[in-house]
Amino acid sequence: MNSKDIRTQFLTFFEGKKHKIVPSAPMVIKDDPTLLFTNAGMNQFKEFFLGINEPKNTRVVDTQKCLRVSGKHNDLEEVGKDTYHHTMFEMLGNWSFGDYFKEEAITWAWELLTEVFKMDKDSLYVSVFEGSQDDDRLEKDAEAYAIWNKIVPANRIIMGNKRDNFWEMGDQGPCGPCSEIHVDLRSDEEKKKVSGASLVNKDHPLVVEIWNLVFMQYNRKADGSLEPLPAKHVDTGMGFERLCMALQGKKSNYDTDVFTPLIREIEIITDAKYGRDEPTDIAIRVIADHIRAVSFSIADGQLPSNTGAGYVIRRILRRAVRYGFTFLGTKEHFMYRLVNVLTQSMGEAFPELSEQKQLIENVIKEEEHSFLKTLDQGLVLLDTIIEKTKGKTVDGRKAFELYDTYGFPIDLTALILSERGFSLDEDGFNVAMQEQKTRSKTASETSKGDWENLQSDAEQEFVGYDRLEADVKIVKYRKLESKKQGLQYQIVFNLTPFYAEGGGQVGDKGYLESPDGDVVYIVDTKRENNEIVHFAKNLPKKLEGTFKAVVDSKQRQRTEANHTATHLLHQALREILGTHVEQKGSAVHSKYLRFDFSHFSKMTKEELEAVESFVNARITGQLPLEEQRNVPIKEALENGAMALFGEKYGDAVRTIRFGKSIELCGGTHVKNTSDIWHFKIKSEGAVAAGIRRIEAITSDAVKDFYAESNKSLTEITEALGNPQDAVKAVKSLQDENSDLRKQIAALLKDKAKNLKGDLQSELQEKNGVRYLIKKLDLDAAGIKDLSFEMGQNQSDLFLLFATEQDGKALLSCYISKELVASKNLNAGTIVRELGKYIQGGGGGQPFFATAGGKNPAGIPDAMEKALEYLG
Repeated sequence: MNSKDIRTQFLTFFEGKKHKIVPSAPMVIKDDPTLLFTNAGMNQFKEFFLGINEPKNTRVVDTQKCLRVSGKHNDLEEVGKDTYHHTMFEMLGNWSFGDYFKEEAITWAWELLTEVFKMDKDSLYVSVFEGSQDDDRLEKDAEAYAIWNKIVPANRIIMGNKRDNFWEMGDQGPCGPCSEIHVDLRSDEEKKKVSGASLVNKDHPLVVEIWNLVFMQYNRKADGSLEPLPAKHVDTGMGFERLCMALQGKKSNYDTDVFTPLIREIEIITDAKYGRDEPTDIAIRVIADHIRAVSFSIADGQLPSNTGAGYVIRRILRRAVRYGFTFLGTKEHFMYRLVNVLTQSMGEAFPELSEQKQLIENVIKEEEHSFLKTLDQGLVLLDTIIEKTKGKTVDGRKAFELYDTYGFPIDLTALILSERGFSLDEDGFNVAMQEQKTRSKTASETSKGDWENLQSDAEQEFVGYDRLEADVKIVKYRKLESKKQGLQYQIVFNLTPFYAEGGGQVGDKGYLESPDGDVVYIVDTKRENNEIVHFAKNLPKKLEGTFKAVVDSKQRQRTEANHTATHLLHQALREILGTHVEQKGSAVHSKYLRFDFSHFSKMTKEELEAVESFVNARITGQLPLEEQRNVPIKEALENGAMALFGEKYGDAVRTIRFGKSIELCGGTHVKNTSDIWHFKIKSEGAVAAGIRRIEAITSDAVKDFYAESNKSLTEITEALGNPQDAVKAVKSLQDENSDLRKQIAALLKDKAKNLKGDLQSELQEKNGVRYLIKKLDLDAAGIKDLSFEMGQNQSDLFLLFATEQDGKALLSCYISKELVASKNLNAGTIVRELGKYIQGGGGGQPFFATAGGKNPAGIPDAMEKALEYLG
């Protein structure tokens, strides 16, 4: 049975049990501050488990794209080394929100595995929560045991501990016991020697968990106590890749048709052979796994970057590239060539791969190219570290600096050192790494209290589209402490005019006022588990009663102007550059807007002017806002509304129209485009391959920009003596400056030539080398010309010249090529060593190199040290 059929049979089986098939949520999470990526199938359903919202369907089934590379569920370093861990994986799941519970979940799971998929019953084991001796509140799951015991013999039921058989969303929140189903894929001979029951949860590669049935029945509070949930839920997750391994009779996930097309393509591209030796196999598995994680992330809108989720994706991609570089000998970019095979294999189930294929290839190719350059730079830096190392052990902290600052992989450092007869101070590296982790963890440490509920069963309503003030009541609150923000409180109202951060738009600020005049300032607004949460530095003195919630109208108006401008900008780009333009990200603040979009080249000055004119024409056209709420998504799309890729939309959506611009959008907007006043592009540049970024301003920010520009122009005009034509006067100055620079360059060149004769007479001799070490009053170009002039027809010359300009030092070293060979001298090595005296560094070729530094006072010491190289 191929993987496509397995996925389909799972979904249709539960559809027959009255489950609604729902699509996978994006793997990249945008509106949940607690997660970067979807790491379990339940993430998109958290609001139902928490009781915040009522589900439209109480039974659903899906296959969810997941990524586990950070935090509690961190499998990254295991990926490739074994045959069953992955970064990106599919989680097949069936769900019950307060509907059926343990009996149905267990019996249906067994029915699907043994009757539909025809798995051998004797190869399956199940586990049940045994209770916890450390926590007497956690009793044995006797109910699940009794249900299982009617299906399988007692010797196939394993009692599992809290780590394996009690599932928790986090330190707080819904949790409950779980039953895992494990499969023993060993041969009959191996099964006779050792019982499969003894290998369950022992990390055996062929005795693996394939399905976890979680029974959510408790809520974990901040103090560790448990309380029953008002409704009981079922959350199951079955690893698709492992299921395919079991059903296809394979001994490795990578031997299934989920991965074999990728592995074949890697073999073709790299000339490597899978199954020949372990280092090669690990590298191929790493690459086959990681291309999936990176491709799906980019398809869902997350580009590699230096922070947050983007940093994780960049790290995964670079791990794959360095495995190829180290073990498969790939010195050129190659991973982007795997995207086509991946799309052919998975594009039917996940159409976003096909739709974003060209973008994925472009981004990966550019990232590979960039990292390979980093590896080349790192090799040069590693050479320097080796040269400065006394003994045969390289300082671990130096290696960590290479890893942390330049992104040079530590395992590659260790490999190169080993090849050159050096060893790595691993303890020093680990200490430096742990110190950084501690600093990072301390900086981001956050503790949350339990929600204190003041009202029960209160449904929150957002009224901020229509008004900026509202009479509200506090439904619940909790304390939040972090190193970064200090003490804050999260507050939830029964209704709110505050817009929560989302869709690129920042959250509202404002204040909360009690009847007696007590004021609490709202410093931010975010959405968490589909609730609007307000952040404040303190709480009202009295929590009961009615409060006036007031949004900062100035900030909201400026933000609305920028948000509407992004819609008009999107329309303008598609009109002027072409319909290939798609929004790839945005940031809408009160002071500026940022818009990322797909486009293949730098925009010309004429194109930027055309875009500005297009947007400003719509502003002067005074187009009114045409808003529709709760429109069926199919109807909205048929009416021409643009959906943004990577966003998750419900069955009913909100559309925003200004003239011919119509988009699905939940943000706030001006009532008329004239409220934007004016639109001005500040910059346009590249973000990644095929992705451009425009930063722009509107409204008051444009007024401030023109006022500042006018002030600067006035000052420039006055400095020029108030000419009638300031531009002409500046161009005249530029021409005059250019002429003077040429004259100075010619004079310096003549000076260098005149110096040649004088300096020839100053040459000294040591150990068969004619040398001169001297400080000169020349610029870098003049010194280089002089050095090569003096070196003509010389086979035994060593020159070290120093100069000081604008408070900085420069060292230049010239060595005759014959000396480089005969005396084993290297100008690049010498200036790197001497550079430390002037607090700088440099490099170059063996016969000529330069070093710059910020400490001219170190020049005499550097010159004295230079003489030592002559023996």
